[in-house]
Amino acid sequence: MTEPAPKKVLIADDEAFIRLLIEQTLEDIDGIEIEVLSAENGADALQKILAQAPALVFLDVMMPRMNGFDVCREVKQTAGMQQVYIVLLTAKGQEYDRQIGMEAGADLYMTKPFDPDELLELAQRVLAG
Repeated sequence: MTEPAPKKVLIADDEAFIRLLIEQTLEDIDGIEIEVLSAENGADALQKILAQAPALVFLDVMMPRMNGFDVCREVKQTAGMQQVYIVLLTAKGQEYDRQIGMEAGADLYMTKPFDPDELLELAQRVLAG
């Protein structure tokens, strides 16, 4: 019997320490092999999502070259990509921004600073499903 392919997770944030923090948090995931991809701008994130179809994406809103709202909207409107679970992870905590995020098709909207335990629990739930 062959091993199941690792689940892909994309971390898209223009701040390297945030990418690293999320990656370190995901190292604690139980019983699921994951492959972590990363992007530091929106255009790169979109290209990687469309090429790799990760199961889970942590997507910053304020990024160079393309914002997270636009990346999310583009992914969710692309045939065969609706199953990609997108978490908008942002410092923009206003209700207005949350509304835009949900309208763009985000599965979840989380504000920074985030709780690593909450992030890990979410990843565990999404990837096990």
